[in-house]
Amino acid sequence: MAQATQEFGDWPLKRLMTEVCGSGHKSADDLTRAQATEAFERILAGEPDPTTLGAFWLANRWKRNTPEELGAYVDVMCDRVEYAEPDADPVDCGANYDGKGRTAILGVAAGAVAAAAGTPVVVHSGDRVPTQKQDSYKHVLDELGVHTELTPSDSADMVDETGFGFYYQPAFNPAVDDLFDRRDMMGVRSFVNTVETLANPAGASVHLGSFYHLAFAKKVVDTFVESEFHDLDRVLMFQGMEGYDDVRPGYTKVAEWDAAGGDGEGSEGASFDDFEIETADYGMDLEEDDLAVDDVAADSAEITEAVLTGERDGPFADAVAVNAALRIYAGGDADSIEEGLDAAREVIDDGSARDVLEAMRDF
Repeated sequence: MAQATQEFGDWPLKRLMTEVCGSGHKSADDLTRAQATEAFERILAGEPDPTTLGAFWLANRWKRNTPEELGAYVDVMCDRVEYAEPDADPVDCGANYDGKGRTAILGVAAGAVAAAAGTPVVVHSGDRVPTQKQDSYKHVLDELGVHTELTPSDSADMVDETGFGFYYQPAFNPAVDDLFDRRDMMGVRSFVNTVETLANPAGASVHLGSFYHLAFAKKVVDTFVESEFHDLDRVLMFQGMEGYDDVRPGYTKVAEWDAAGGDGEGSEGASFDDFEIETADYGMDLEEDDLAVDDVAADSAEITEAVLTGERDGPFADAVAVNAALRIYAGGDADSIEEGLDAAREVIDDGSARDVLEAMRDF
């Protein structure tokens, strides 16, 4: 419920629907930063009527949000996030919180491998977030016996002690977690599904995320540029399996933006580029069906342990290695995916990756 003492501006959601964004995708206007800021402040305060809130979320979905709107939504959310920065500067892996349903989640294994190779990694998720409510990072870690319901401070310590950290959304982002029931009743994704992945709870300088289409990667880069809260050095976005942060077998497009380019122009500037990962170029004979599983959480955990202990090779081991290579490259600890692959395979072979998993369990 809204707090009786909280004051807002002149733009309740119903007025925004009537005068700005509610007329359909062809004729709707975009919100200004001030309007978007006030709208999300009202939403997080529980002020809007449920019907009006649902209509507003749908209107945003139909007209498609601009980076300025998303940047404002991100900033409102980040003002309410409980940040806990480790001493290390990890790669922030912002996978979709609503999870995967067909193929293995490879990011736990890939993150442990990257950590063993010297690139700290942070992942974050909730618990069966709407709309898909499928398995995510939390559920694989639970199956592995890794503690997940941590305070943000504990998550930061986990990064420094193991090289791999998990941040739990209800703990670090309770304002968005409180929207669970409203989001569940919607039945479709809203802009909240996008902005929650951009919380960056460890305050990392590098973000690694996933997309279905290159246009969305550009929008995320421009959202970070529009955000007044975030000040990232580097953003990488790639076409992940099921929209998650797992490299696709075969061909994967990767978009890369470096703030050091200095033009401040986001995806339209010289510092934005893209490249391809072709798994066949690295001797990998992979198809998506090779990575399908029956029980995503349990099978992904079993695969993670088997690959990290050197007891499993073939498609899953190759897929973990290339995903670790991308994380190592994103962190600036390899100049190419090939160099990252060499580092990944070395720490799997010498047992260092297995040691990271054991440290995660012991934490």
